[in-house]
Amino acid sequence: MEGFFQRYLGLYRTLITSLNELLSAYELSYSLWQVVFYIKNNGPSTLVDIANQYNVEKPTITRRVHRLEELQLVKQIAGQDRREKIIQLTELGEEVYQACRKRITDLEFTIMDGIAKEEQEVVFHTLPRIQENFKKKEGDKIE
Repeated sequence: MEGFFQRYLGLYRTLITSLNELLSAYELSYSLWQVVFYIKNNGPSTLVDIANQYNVEKPTITRRVHRLEELQLVKQIAGQDRREKIIQLTELGEEVYQACRKRITDLEFTIMDGIAKEEQEVVFHTLPRIQENFKKKEGDKIE
């Protein structure tokens, strides 16, 4: 289907802009939210775990975590290895997560208004399959 990527990228940019506006009330951006979201859903995590999830370099995640520490949303806890930094949400981080999650869910319902549940399900299940195809393509390059 020619033009799919163009449509997706147009939606992506609009979505990220909306999320950044929504999250700005908490001094967050979408890139910072990704770290909070990952820790909330996966528990205390290492910088490497988070970097691997979002396919970004560890220094990028380190900068994001430092900013979240400044906002007192995350803290470092001791790991088995002193070099390993494990990050977890603070109590304030949990509260901010809940507030943001509600606002993001409200946005999801608003932008999906008028789209049949079945159509939503198709997109919901198709996007991860596209992502997997990209991963396979990248894996083929390595071999």
